[in-house]
Amino acid sequence: MITLTTPLEKVTRIVDARVRRGLAKLRLRTVGDILYHFPARYSDQSALQNIRDLVAGETVSVYGTATKLKLAKSFRSKITRASALITDETGSIEAVWFHQPYIAKMLGEGATAKFSGRVSARKNGTLYLANPEYELVDKVQTVGSSLFGNRPSEAAALFPVYPESRGLTSRWLYHVVKKILADHTFPDALIDPIPPDILKKYNLPGLKTALIWIHLPHSLEDAAVARKRFAFEEVFFIQLAKQAERLTAKQQPAFTINKAPTDLADFTSHFPFAETAAQKKAVTTILEDFARGQPMSRLLEGDVGSGKTAVAATTAYATVSSRPTGQNFGVLQVAYMCPTEILANQHFESFIRYFFHLGTPVGLITSSGCKKFPSKVNPEGWTDISRPQLLRWVASGEIPILIGTHALIQKAVQFKHLAYVIIDEQHRFGTAQRRRLARKDAQLPHLLSMTATPIPRTLALTIFGDLDLTLLDELPPGRKPVITKIVRPDQRDQMYEQVRAELEAGRQAYVICPRIDEPDPDEEVLLEAKSVKAEARRLKKDIFPEYQIAPLHGKMTAAVKEKTMLDFNDKKIDILVATSLVEVGVNVPNATVIIIEGAERFGLAQLHQLRGRVIRSSQQAYCYVFTESGSQKTADRLKALATAKNGFELAEADLQLRGAGELYGIKQWGLSDVAMEALKNQAMVEAARSEARRLIESDPNLSRHPLLKTASLERQQDLHFE
Repeated sequence: MITLTTPLEKVTRIVDARVRRGLAKLRLRTVGDILYHFPARYSDQSALQNIRDLVAGETVSVYGTATKLKLAKSFRSKITRASALITDETGSIEAVWFHQPYIAKMLGEGATAKFSGRVSARKNGTLYLANPEYELVDKVQTVGSSLFGNRPSEAAALFPVYPESRGLTSRWLYHVVKKILADHTFPDALIDPIPPDILKKYNLPGLKTALIWIHLPHSLEDAAVARKRFAFEEVFFIQLAKQAERLTAKQQPAFTINKAPTDLADFTSHFPFAETAAQKKAVTTILEDFARGQPMSRLLEGDVGSGKTAVAATTAYATVSSRPTGQNFGVLQVAYMCPTEILANQHFESFIRYFFHLGTPVGLITSSGCKKFPSKVNPEGWTDISRPQLLRWVASGEIPILIGTHALIQKAVQFKHLAYVIIDEQHRFGTAQRRRLARKDAQLPHLLSMTATPIPRTLALTIFGDLDLTLLDELPPGRKPVITKIVRPDQRDQMYEQVRAELEAGRQAYVICPRIDEPDPDEEVLLEAKSVKAEARRLKKDIFPEYQIAPLHGKMTAAVKEKTMLDFNDKKIDILVATSLVEVGVNVPNATVIIIEGAERFGLAQLHQLRGRVIRSSQQAYCYVFTESGSQKTADRLKALATAKNGFELAEADLQLRGAGELYGIKQWGLSDVAMEALKNQAMVEAARSEARRLIESDPNLSRHPLLKTASLERQQDLHFE
């Protein structure tokens, strides 16, 4: 009997080493793996024609017999190709498969099949089918009828086109899937993990029907219904895990922090700016969470420059100015985790400014070393200290605020009363990591995760399903929107003059390049991509010889990167030529210009983050965007970048333009294409979230739903929210 866990080798012979490598690359090992490897699209084969009626340029389907199969290599290019003569009652046409010599063996002399592909013409006018898909048939009228029950006994009009890998073709995948679904023992082994009442409530097909419809649909409507079911399923399983994590966190004890907004007025009065209404609302919401005695789990999503750090500092003050429950001595502690050393150092400096008037000790821990404010030698500044000394002061509670990178969650770092954890742009941080930060058997700290990445609401509801969502949708007074211009190649000199005017006014500029080094001359496809090192030399030699220009990229040591950023911050460098290393958190208010080269090589969220580097002051800022691509797709994306009023609007626009899979990256989130496309449907996401919450609240361990529990655990192994 075939089941979802049956190895593919038990279903079909895999003798070709290239196919094996392709399967390994796509991680297709079992029947379940290949059945959940869904088609990316469908080739419409409904245009059945006689061979004598074929016209060059059309995509068609013909039925015929294959003869004269042979292998050959082209004389000049040495490309291996297989060919066959396809004949029906009206005529013949040659079919040619380039780079697919195995076709001749697989098809077989005299085979009858349905061939679907594009009709091409040679220079002499003769027609041929280029790389046609084919489906072997016995009788044309009975293809696929056994899989579709009482449906009309006709061949499916749509041919699935799967994501491929080198050596593994869509055709190979199609034939294996069809063989699996046609096996009479397989449907009996399918058990649908989604409860029948949920399927009925949302009019979703069962698992067996959905698998057939998504792989072998008779219509696009069938395929859409099947994709809807699997999209709901994936989001539903994610929500089950997230809601379970949320419930687990809520059941833990936490420090109760009783502070009202009025208690923080003196602290915020020292800010060099006025708080926005959005910031005040966010702080009030967090204080309400602090007072409940349950661990807060909240995502603070704010556009670049919206003041998330000020919210973090204000709520950190509420924490460190409070006593542990039942004590009239000691203070609660805050841990602030950043994704990079540059950002950790910047937040360390920011918190010194926020807490300077109080003299509150602030520590910094990274792999490069440790720092502490205030210094005994220099009470107005910080000093380098040894790691053991810092750890002793943190463990004793003498340092209430500790900022750092992932070094924070090492075993050696022990807090006395850790009550609040702030995570900046690093979202894979749940109950287990919070428990690791806290002392054994201690209360679970409150969690605030912050992001400036533009995230559509549906994606936030899905991947952050265990977190409550707060939006900072307002920029501080006086901040002017960045003027974004898409620059044509013939406008480059004019743009440089505009940049020069900013530099002459004492401002600074970023230049962002997709590469660090110049590409290998043999890699022709990469020759157009500008590199940091070459562009820095070119700008210094040919464009801005009178200004200080320096490169910044990931191959530099941490010490060199830090010195470069400090020099840029201190205005010793006028133009910083960098990779996307600067996209998160780099804060240089005097920089008012950013030039982005090769914009098509960056995601739209990444471009928005990069643009955010020059919205750090009340000065007018400019973003100049270059692209080597002339595609309409790129033009639409960059137009959205130029016209969107904020990151939230941009995120929704890009979701519609390209789909979340391309914007956020399958590798980043671990979501399938089907689930990513489902994020365009907010009603579906909210329905999956609602059903998952209902189930978890009534059956926290899913003991009454063992199939759901097993399936949910299996799915979580493939997901990585970071």
